[in-house]
Amino acid sequence: MEKVSFVIDDAQAAIIRAPLVTPFRISTGQHDELENVFIRLRASDGACGFGEAAVATHITGETVAETLENLHSAASALRGRRINDPAATCREFAPAFAGNHAALAALEMALLDLSARVRGIPFYQLFTPVAAQPLLSFSTDITVVIGTVEEARATALTFAQRGFSSFKIKIGRNEEEDLQRILAVREMAPGCALILDANMGFSATRMLAFLDLLDAKGARPLLLEQPVPKQDWEGLTAITAALEGTGTLVCADESVGSLAAARRAVETNAVSAINIKFMKSGILEGAEIARLAVANGKRLMLGAMMESALAITASAHFAAGLGCFDFIDLDTTFFLKGDLARSPYLDDSGRFDLTRAGSGIGVAPDLP
Repeated sequence: MEKVSFVIDDAQAAIIRAPLVTPFRISTGQHDELENVFIRLRASDGACGFGEAAVATHITGETVAETLENLHSAASALRGRRINDPAATCREFAPAFAGNHAALAALEMALLDLSARVRGIPFYQLFTPVAAQPLLSFSTDITVVIGTVEEARATALTFAQRGFSSFKIKIGRNEEEDLQRILAVREMAPGCALILDANMGFSATRMLAFLDLLDAKGARPLLLEQPVPKQDWEGLTAITAALEGTGTLVCADESVGSLAAARRAVETNAVSAINIKFMKSGILEGAEIARLAVANGKRLMLGAMMESALAITASAHFAAGLGCFDFIDLDTTFFLKGDLARSPYLDDSGRFDLTRAGSGIGVAPDLP
């Protein structure tokens, strides 16, 4: 990452809320609104960089209050400071966010956004490609949250008509309803790619039995995400071994929130894919996880927590710059209302196109 020099004239952090179209329900809890912490860094020439921390207490244990406090502290430390190497500054602050990676992601996002804006380049150009070259156009899946069969059917029909071809179905609360919801999606969107996300809601034995039921119905998924609790490495390994050669990948999400955990997943062959999220690992460590996974033949998903257009667009740049993601799960703006739902590079069919991206991330939220 090329060095650049600028002085941070001002830094502010604040909570921003936005309503959801519908509650975002998973096996471990739900979001009823977006309530994230944003940070804005302003350089002495007036250029601004923005970052977002999406707090998912029911998944990570982090809280909005601690995230705001940590970003206030970072903002205070950065005011008046000259930044000569943004990546080095990110690494310098990382230890202070050891238990609050959402805040680290926000700080890194803002520093890197400001760096790209000062240099006049798109955010994705800050990242050295892992693949042969950047991939500037790609599509996201759409999530079918936990709910009724009728809700799943309506969601699948709506988004299939808009052009979505990949559906990620949340499961893990009620297996009979899960089965019926999956079949409803398959009915409304025949030929679609199916991804199942259990959010730690099964044991290995129950998960394999559930997959047998899907096999009998002709609805085997392309990818199975985090079927068991995050510390159940034996369960992950057992499911991965059982599914070898079947065409279904097993993807770690909650189990891999750091480079160290990714190394464990690779060394033990516990999974065949890894889901990277800024809010789990931060941005720079996320890039290291991606390089490790690709070097060891693991497939990659890029996901998100309940994030606005700012973090979602930053993640899209990240995917474009690295060029190595097999599955894109950056759909949370479709669950939001208002200005925070609008990414300049995402259309109604779920397709990102960064071929004409301007400098930085390209999203500048208003902070209170």
